[in-house]
Parts: sequence; structure tokens; C-alpha cells
Amino acid sequence: MPTLTGMTEEPQPRKVHHLNPRSLRGLAHPLRMRLLTSLRHDGPGTASQLAARLGESSGATSYHLRQLAEYGFVEDDPERGKGRERWWRSTHQGTWTDEGLLRNPNPEVRGALDTLLHEYATQRSQEVSTWLGTRHEWSQEWIEAADTSDFTLTLTPALASELSHRVHELIESYRALAPEPDTPDVAKVRVHSHVFPTRPRGESD
Repeated sequence: MPTLTGMTEEPQPRKVHHLNPRSLRGLAHPLRMRLLTSLRHDGPGTASQLAARLGESSGATSYHLRQLAEYGFVEDDPERGKGRERWWRSTHQGTWTDEGLLRNPNPEVRGALDTLLHEYATQRSQEVSTWLGTRHEWSQEWIEAADTSDFTLTLTPALASELSHRVHELIESYRALAPEPDTPDVAKVRVHSHVFPTRPRGESD
């Protein structure tokens, strides 16, 4: 099942929030998901700073941050808050689901999962669009290193699952190779993974 950081078995030793029906419904809101993504990718911030990042009102970001805190996704950042200024940070590096949510008999849970998945897809599409629109601002090395390939394979469900796990194992192995933050031309890199079946046009069950 998908996560905010990839599609894989639980990635250890990173801190991961395991979704259950209650917390799923607490997260399945587009602005809450955007807030959580921003805190994880861009670091801690106040409601006002996050409002500026996302083009929202500080009233809206403040309310939804409190909701995220209620469900355990964010918390106060005691290292940054001064006086009445409240800083927030993500409590985990990723969010993990399992197949049980897909099979949950409650239609509200399945509806929340659909909202979550579609928002993931929207966020990833926006990230690719942002890269395409700003790639001229990057060095030639980064332009050549970036990749937007897609592939079509003929597989069984077992082989597709094996492929997903092997791809994620390879991606996770690069965490140990991360250079120091002050390394010249270093940047955070987003890697998207999507594995899904398709049917020939016109074919139905």
C-alpha cells in the first residue's frame, strides 16, 4: 500500500505512522495532507509560515494542524517555539497502510482511503510539473540526472509484488549513501513509484 514516502514494507528504522480507520479519517483531507507533506519535506514551521508556503489562510492551517496533532501526526517543536509562537513538526517520517483498510467493511473508511490515494496522486503530479517548469534553474548535472521514465511489463501479481519490493529495497539502500548537507550541489530527491495493472482498450470484466 502507498505511503507519503513510497510503497514498501515498513521501512525500518525510520519512524512510521501506521494508519488505522480512525487516524485514516483524520488525515484524509487535502489540506492536512499538504501540511504534513510540507512539514516532512521542508521542516518545522508555524501556522503562518505554513499558510505562506501553501497559499492558505493562517486560520485554516492553524485549525488543521490542531486536527493533525489530535490524530498523532504532528506535535509542538519545543526547540523553536518562543513565547506565543507555536512551531509544529511531523512526528514520523512516513505513513504506512495495509490491505486491511482496502477491505474494511465501513464505506466511510474506504471513502477516506480513496481521498488519501487521490491526493497522493495529485501531489506527485504537482511535483513532476514543478520540476518540469523549473528545471532550467538547476545545474546541467541535475538536468541530466533527473528521470521521468515509464515502463510496461507483462507480469503476474506475484512478480509485480516482487518487483515493487526489489525497487524499494534498492531505493532504501541509498539512504546510507546520503552526503553531508553542505556537499556542493546536494539536493533532496523525490522518487515516485507506481505499479498497477492495465487492460487493453475496450476490454472489460
